[in-house]
Amino acid sequence: MKLLRYGPMGHEKPGVLDPEGCVRDLSGVVPDIAGAVLLPESLNRLKQLNLNDLPRVPGVAQQDLRLGACVGQVGKCICIGLNYADHAAESGLSVPPEPVVFGKWTSALCGPDDAVQIPRDSLKTDLEVELAVVIGQGGRYIAQADAMRHVAGYCVMNDVSERDFQLNRSGTWDKGKGHDSFGPLGPWLVTADEVPNPQDLALWLELDGQRMQSGHTSTMVYQVPFLISYLSQFMSLQPGDVISTGTPPGVGMGHKPPVYLRAGQTMRLGVQGLGVQTQTTVQA
Repeated sequence: MKLLRYGPMGHEKPGVLDPEGCVRDLSGVVPDIAGAVLLPESLNRLKQLNLNDLPRVPGVAQQDLRLGACVGQVGKCICIGLNYADHAAESGLSVPPEPVVFGKWTSALCGPDDAVQIPRDSLKTDLEVELAVVIGQGGRYIAQADAMRHVAGYCVMNDVSERDFQLNRSGTWDKGKGHDSFGPLGPWLVTADEVPNPQDLALWLELDGQRMQSGHTSTMVYQVPFLISYLSQFMSLQPGDVISTGTPPGVGMGHKPPVYLRAGQTMRLGVQGLGVQTQTTVQA
């Protein structure tokens, strides 16, 4: 299934994409694509629905029908840094001996095609296409062998980052990661049964039509099962938590000279089988 949330910002309704590419309304079945709705038993019930029996939503998704972040009421958005060796190299950093973990404030999450804001006083706003994992069954101290049973599905994330805030303003990376609009998520949550191997997905990003990033999840340093198990040592993972798994090379900071975002540009990005995002940049 491709689960989604549609409608005006702050008033999104749950939906599902049918095989013809039409959005069907799920608001008579579930309150949101969030929390307990993402548990395995709930997803199994949704998979039994006849989509033709659900109301068809007028409009075309990502054209005249806005999509919100594909998961609502996210408790935690956990991000992994330097998880592709070639991205670590372009950043001038070594591959970390353990995953680099930071948080993205949930107020940063937004729809896949919403405008991305350049923060006030920003000189180095950057782009990062990533594979995001959404937790279904929660848990603590999850064994790596059991980790995939805790995945509800996968989606695209643009981990937008302000590098000066991130690296030069003292303290953790979080200062450069959490500005409003810095977490476009979606367009849809593709359930785990439709993604046989999350380590076999191409991902890419274009800026104003120029390819900036090309990568493949097979080259992750720390792969999805390990990350779930590792993170569960330090926090409980809960239904609807998002884990963004790192970015491949080609970020603006890695170019020579660096290429940072400015208002009026267009980013287009995607992960194989998970859909495409398109954002314009605006000044905050």
